[in-house]
Amino acid sequence: MKFHLDTAEIYVPDNTPLEEALARTTHLCIAAHQDDIEIMSAQPIIECFQQKDKWFTGVVVTDGRGSPRDDLYKDYSDDDMRLVRFKEQRKAAFVGEFAAQVMLDLPSKIVKDASRQESVEDILTVLRATKPQFVYTHNLADKHDTHVGVALRVIEAIRRLDQAERPERLVGCEVWRALDWMADPDKVLMNVSEHENLQLALLGVFDSQIAGGKRYDLASMGRRRANATYFESHGVDATTGLSYAMDMSPLMSDKTKDPVEFAQDFIQHFAQDVHDRIRRMS
Repeated sequence: MKFHLDTAEIYVPDNTPLEEALARTTHLCIAAHQDDIEIMSAQPIIECFQQKDKWFTGVVVTDGRGSPRDDLYKDYSDDDMRLVRFKEQRKAAFVGEFAAQVMLDLPSKIVKDASRQESVEDILTVLRATKPQFVYTHNLADKHDTHVGVALRVIEAIRRLDQAERPERLVGCEVWRALDWMADPDKVLMNVSEHENLQLALLGVFDSQIAGGKRYDLASMGRRRANATYFESHGVDATTGLSYAMDMSPLMSDKTKDPVEFAQDFIQHFAQDVHDRIRRMS
């Protein structure tokens, strides 16, 4: 496989030959940074764990050089952080028994520049090698520029596939903005009640982020538990862990559909829900 950067790599935890490892993929997550996959795609990781007919592959688009750092890592250079974050991502892929872990190693500035095609072309290469049934990426309402950039590059790459090559579903997941604000009928519900130990292990391997001052492990597990409890106001909890996502599948097939307008529709549904409830109670 040819990527734009020679420093890109593919790690296969069980040492299956590369072509075979990628081809067995059923669930593919394309994320901006190391640890984004484990925050937003716990459900498909769990669904594929220890299954012979379902396999999860992760893709990290950027190099991880610009991450905040403190404690043990406070004096690490950007190059040092890149090496640490690559190592942590490999650990997560091993713990989660991924089919493969792809790291494209692109600078964030390339991903955020819509005129640059490197990330689109590399993602397209992965999509053609894996032919996944389901694709997970960042949601369009995320507040991190690089996350939204990755989501848009994923949409563009999928649109370049022939209709027969496209996945069944494209899902935009929570990381840097929770999706509890979405109207309930619009939410994709991802049950993450099972394997809390595995979820904690996956988040916990990213020590450079946790010791570096960001408790993504506690925050992510707390969000999942909060979603489970606060989803339904008039019933007992149906799950102990819940993640939300938006179904972005319509953007795959209709190339004329504007991602801005698509995201705005969800916001308008939320605004209408608030409006109608206040009017009912007034």
